[in-house]
Order: sequence, then structure tokens, then C-alpha cells
Amino acid sequence: MSDVRQHARELHERFSEHLDVTEDEITERLETLVSEYKVPVDEARRSVESHYLEEAGLERDELGSGGANPEVAIEDIEENEQWLDMTAKVVDLWEPGHESIGQVGLLGDETGTIKFTAWASSDLDALEEEKVYRLSNVVTDEYEGRFSVKLNRTTTIEELDEEIEVGENGAEVEGALVAIQSGSGLIKRCPEEDCTRVLQNGRCSEHGDVEGEFDLRIKGVLDDGTEVHEVIFDQEATENLTDTTLEEAKQTAMDALDTEVVADEMRAQTLGRYYRVRGPRMGRYVLADDVEELDGPTDTESVLIEARSI
Repeated sequence: MSDVRQHARELHERFSEHLDVTEDEITERLETLVSEYKVPVDEARRSVESHYLEEAGLERDELGSGGANPEVAIEDIEENEQWLDMTAKVVDLWEPGHESIGQVGLLGDETGTIKFTAWASSDLDALEEEKVYRLSNVVTDEYEGRFSVKLNRTTTIEELDEEIEVGENGAEVEGALVAIQSGSGLIKRCPEEDCTRVLQNGRCSEHGDVEGEFDLRIKGVLDDGTEVHEVIFDQEATENLTDTTLEEAKQTAMDALDTEVVADEMRAQTLGRYYRVRGPRMGRYVLADDVEELDGPTDTESVLIEARSI
């Protein structure tokens, strides 16, 4: 079965209860985007899904996954917008920062912890601290490599009479910074509420063409001589690492008429230096909560040659 046909079948399963649309009609819409307009199939799917959501008058989190979800441990959450089931303990509840949020806090299982958000409009039963729940049909979200889960009106909540010993998912890595990956430097994020996706060519994968908001980040690779570690530095960590503020980076890009010069300057300032980074591990990334420079700079070229030989 082709990718287009598979996506069409999955979309048909999700919308069949809400719209009078056939699988062939969905396939034709996808084929037009993929074949005629050369849109990548994943982006085409998101575009078609957004079209039918608008036609049905639905929000994305009202739709559900359209099938059975996997049961996923917190440490194995590595995909954005994945629908899943999980069993977790409510570790902490926080004060919601917006009236649209019903509850927000921290869930934990034996493998680690993760932030959760429940929308006020979802009309869900409230979770209680220290209690364990089976949560079905939640969806993942990602920001700077840090994953969270969202409870929505399709989520089912079952309180369980059991105990969970919550594990830690923190990490400490160190090594020479041997690469700064694409998607680093001065970036733009979607300004829509609760969406922080990085824009690609001025376009959000969920909300389409938007006027983005500037942010700073570094997606770096540390090499300790034995293995490499991928690390994400958020705006605060990036500003501290490079001694460059967001406003200064924006001015640099404006002067050069090119945002790429910001990442180039970051590479010149940081590549070859040794760092110790502490923070939670989310998927393949360590998120830099605490950064310490070690022993000053080393010779960049020798470090890169060594890294390539591994």
C-alpha cells in the first residue's frame, strides 16, 4: 500500500464519524498536493487533516487517534503529536497560567517524569496528587526537545489502586562541542497559543503561514571521546553560552540581512570548547538546565578530526 493510500485510510477512519467523505476523495486531495505541488507527504497529510477539521468544526484534540493506541512509558516518548495510553502517578500540580487550562502538573512512572496539561474545555475529572491513573488517548507535544502530554475531551481517566515508584530521567554529560546542527541560532516559532513549533520557511506545520516570533537555541553535539551526546540549549542557556542576547542576535541578522550569520557566529564562539551539561533526557536529547565550561577551549580542528574517526 502506498504512503498516500495509507494516510488516506487513516484519515478516513478518523473523520468517518464526523464527515461524509470517502477514502478515494481523501486520496485524491493528498495526491494533488504530493504529485502536482510536490508537498512532502507528511505535510500534505497535515494540510488535508486541517482542512477536514475546519470543515467538521473540530479542534485537533477533539478528533482522537482513530485507532488503538500503544501503551508507552514516559522515557519512550520520542515523537510529537503521538496518540498514546499511559499509566502514571500525579507527582505535582501547578497553578494554571491561563483560563483555558483546567489542570497542569507533573506525571511520573518508573522511567521518569513528564509535564501534562488538561484543557478547561475538555470537561475532564480532576486528577489528584499522589494518585495513579491510567490515561487513555492523550497526545504528545514537544518544545525544545522537551516532551509533554495533553489531556483532551477524548481522554479517558481511570484511577488505579496501585503505587508507582517514580524514576528519574535526569542526565549529566560532558565533552567537546563538535557540531552545531541545523535549526540552531536565530529561529522563529509559531505565535499561536500553546504552539511553539519552529517555522519552516515561515510556515507552521499545524497553523500554516504565520508571523513568527524570534527565539534562540543551539542544537549541539558533545563528544566525550567515547560517545556523542545531542544537547539542546534553550534561549537562556544559549545567551549564557554565547554571551549574546536575543536582541543582539536579531540586530546581527538585520545588519547582515541573513539569519544564518547568527549560527555561524555561535559556531565560531563555541566549537571545540568543553562543557558539562546537566538536565532531563528527552528522547535522544539532553536539555541543558545547567551548563559548565571545562578547562577552556581546545583545538577545534583536532577535536573534529577525532570525532569523525569514531
